[in-house]
Amino acid sequence: MEESVSKVPPSLRLGSFKSSLSGRSTPKSSPTFRRLPSSRTPRREARSGAGGIQWFRSNRLVYWLLLITLWAYLGFYIQSRWAHGHKKEEFLGFTGDRRNKLLDAEKNARRDLLADDNLVAVNNGTNKTQASSDRKFDMILAKKGNEVLSRKKRSKRARRSLHKMRGKPKAKVNNEISDTEDQEQEILHTNSTYRLLVGPFGSVEDRVLDWSPEKRSGTCDRKGHFARLVWSRRLVLVFHELSMTGAPISMMELATELLSCGATVSAVVLSKKGGLTSELARRRIKVLEDRADLSFKTAMKADLVIAGSAVCASWIDQYIAHFPAGGSQIAWWIMENRREYFDQSKLVLHQVKMLIFLSELQSKQWLTWCQEENIKLRSRPALVPLAVNDELAFVAGIPCSLNTPSSSPEKMLEKRQLLRDAVRKEMGLKDNDMLVMSLSSINAGKGQLFLLEAAHLLIDQYPSQTGSEVKKSLDIRQDHSPLGVKHHLRGLVLKSSNGDLSSRDLRTRNSHRRKMLFDSPGTEEQSLKVLIGSVGSKSNKISYVKEILRFLSQHPKLSQSVLWTPTTTRVASLYSAADVYVMNSQGLGETFGRVTVEAMAFGLPVLGTDAGGTKEIVDHNVTGLLHPMGHPGTQVLAENLRFLLKNPSARKQMGMEGRKKAERNYLKKHMYKRFVEVLTRCMRSR
Repeated sequence: MEESVSKVPPSLRLGSFKSSLSGRSTPKSSPTFRRLPSSRTPRREARSGAGGIQWFRSNRLVYWLLLITLWAYLGFYIQSRWAHGHKKEEFLGFTGDRRNKLLDAEKNARRDLLADDNLVAVNNGTNKTQASSDRKFDMILAKKGNEVLSRKKRSKRARRSLHKMRGKPKAKVNNEISDTEDQEQEILHTNSTYRLLVGPFGSVEDRVLDWSPEKRSGTCDRKGHFARLVWSRRLVLVFHELSMTGAPISMMELATELLSCGATVSAVVLSKKGGLTSELARRRIKVLEDRADLSFKTAMKADLVIAGSAVCASWIDQYIAHFPAGGSQIAWWIMENRREYFDQSKLVLHQVKMLIFLSELQSKQWLTWCQEENIKLRSRPALVPLAVNDELAFVAGIPCSLNTPSSSPEKMLEKRQLLRDAVRKEMGLKDNDMLVMSLSSINAGKGQLFLLEAAHLLIDQYPSQTGSEVKKSLDIRQDHSPLGVKHHLRGLVLKSSNGDLSSRDLRTRNSHRRKMLFDSPGTEEQSLKVLIGSVGSKSNKISYVKEILRFLSQHPKLSQSVLWTPTTTRVASLYSAADVYVMNSQGLGETFGRVTVEAMAFGLPVLGTDAGGTKEIVDHNVTGLLHPMGHPGTQVLAENLRFLLKNPSARKQMGMEGRKKAERNYLKKHMYKRFVEVLTRCMRSR
């Protein structure tokens, strides 16, 4: 009996009973056992489905988090669409004729782009007809990166017409550009007076100085105010072009410094003309693909926008029209000083946050024009003069961020002398040759023809004289020591007035200086050589180049003393080889003169026109000599050249004084110290 009881299943002993529907209460050998077609029974399926719903209902926190996430995504999406100008009329609830809005937008875009083309034309010194402007406008619309209107907003008819225009206008404009380049290259290879072409000397620099592109990149002072201010900031820099001239190079170096200090930099280029594209890529500066919608959206997200030329007025106007509050984030660094640039930019001067000028005279001139036009600026303009970059300061032997124990300033002075000897040897110069240099785009505003006329007066009309003959003609007293020469130079400066120097005053002072200054007997006779750059620059004027070549062909003796050098950013070797620098800008004079302070850093005396920024930089009879502009200044310039040619000690003394002034006022640290004030004022409030 006990055995029978023990054989009873445990489930029956406990009084529990499981339904046969589960298939677990009967053994497989039982006749009542049957396998279900599915591994899960209906009850288990129902139980699992209901359990998932019940779990979701019981966890209301997950439900609300999901709802909040969707709501936040929808809000950000609507805000983004509104901020970037997508169908604002639909957001406001207004509707209108789509075709009329399209035509108005196309007219505005056509007007703005034509205005931009006219600005670029003014900067290049060319006069375009309306027909050529229309062809350029068609080409701009055909480009993918320069589309002002979104493809979605165009009608089918507009898209078909644009599709027909693709290719032909673009090819035509490209042919015009290539024709211009071929024209200059033809001048370079066929004209006999262009035969003395030297440089560039980048390979010589690398060999003598033993450095590479990586070593030429300066480092940011992480502990400085500028680095702390721009760290993690987003900035947009607007280039008007990429030529190897002062404004684009200064903007490129500013972008490099911002990147090295931890900022995020995007570059907007209005004209790809020039040779800085590869240099921007080497420095890892991001260039936006277009100068319209993409640049506007990037600028809206930036902490500050810095426009680097008055030619950027059209882009600024379009950006403010696209984003009305955008003017409060624009600092406009204007580097031109001619009335036509003011006229092109006067409509938006009052809308930007701040204007930045290069010199005091330029600032006064633009403020005077603003008063004449009743333009009230939003804030007081700032002054940020250009400076000598670390690469040139390093070669010049001035302490900078590139110095290392193995390349101290003292050792760099020794290497600079080796570089000078190597470059002058390749140029074919002798030790007694005085190399006079002028590096700038070749156009009438830079005055290269006047410089050659002055050199012609010196070479052709003034015969070579021995030391005794020059002493007799200049009535020189021989009891003046070099120390007396120094004191005399300083005395002339102290007695000079602060007003403008007339041609007569300059001639009188130069004549008096020539009577008082001369080297000791036995000085080796010097000969004059002139180096002109920059051959191949996109800013050169072909007609002016032809005029210069025609003048040289008429004076073969002068042409034998003139050398030419291609446009390049590697100018340290040229400054090292030169003895005198000439800044002969005409009109209102040079706005500032970046090359002027660079030449002074290399210890070169500067012969400049008595106007513009040159007048502020060059101290007459101390760091250089000034002369009037135009033809009246040609005679004075010739006399100044002759004086420096016959007086190497005075030439050296002026160069030393200029170097000291550059170290005091025009190094990179001085420039970015002023930029700290500008950035602080611009980012403080909008």
